[in-house]
Amino acid sequence: MEIRLSVGYDEYEEGVRMSELIEKLASSADGEKLSILTIGDWGQAYENSPDSFLESLISHKDSFPNLTKLFIGDMGFEECEVSWINQTNLSPLLAAFPNLQSLSIKGSQELSLQPLVHEKLQELVIICGGLPKSVLEEITSAKLPELKKLELYLGVDDYGFDGGIEDVMPLLQGDLFPKLTYLGLKDSEIQDEIAIAIADAPILDQLEILDLSYGTLSDEGGKALLASERVKKLKHLNLSYHYMSDELLLRWKQTGLSVDVTDQQETDEDDWRYPFLTE
Repeated sequence: MEIRLSVGYDEYEEGVRMSELIEKLASSADGEKLSILTIGDWGQAYENSPDSFLESLISHKDSFPNLTKLFIGDMGFEECEVSWINQTNLSPLLAAFPNLQSLSIKGSQELSLQPLVHEKLQELVIICGGLPKSVLEEITSAKLPELKKLELYLGVDDYGFDGGIEDVMPLLQGDLFPKLTYLGLKDSEIQDEIAIAIADAPILDQLEILDLSYGTLSDEGGKALLASERVKKLKHLNLSYHYMSDELLLRWKQTGLSVDVTDQQETDEDDWRYPFLTE
């Protein structure tokens, strides 16, 4: 069973709280059947963090024995701009739900995942306008032996990305997550640097899907990927939303590879390139 909980602006003003919705769910017959739980807006997320309901969710963990998929922060810009969403250290959730297989998070303000340890987690997705390097460091220090999919929106420095290619490099070595087959390093303002670095990186030998979409990829990074023998072994390469030229798109089509090069962007009059999720 899949359930989504959300507290709208007016509901919050009227006194509705996410912790109460969780307690109500826990006391219902649906709790035991629940396998997918999506937490949307918890009420003015630009001011309040998940701390306002995290204790309630954890204290009722035994009421959700079949929970395998959890999304914290599934909200649109009309509820809260992604860069304004307050998060917190969500690692206590991993300890509380040992059967969790998928964790998705939206927002990176005050986000932490320390310690990032879980025996069964297969999928970790973080959607944000800018991922702090402190979170990247927590991920590269993680112990997630079953992780198969890692999808990170890196974003821009104006919205929290304070790292550089050196902070991404540990993810490219291929010795962190032995079962990883999907790597998404997307929505980045350093997409060319990432593309050049990953073009001949050991991680490609274990990946089936590489996702470098939504970023500022230009011909510089695109040519590095085109020249890579390791890239040719991928089952799929996602480069959608990019700034590559018509000439390079033609070269991609001629490769016969499974590659998504849709949603071509144009630079503005000052030659600026913007990632997809930058508000």
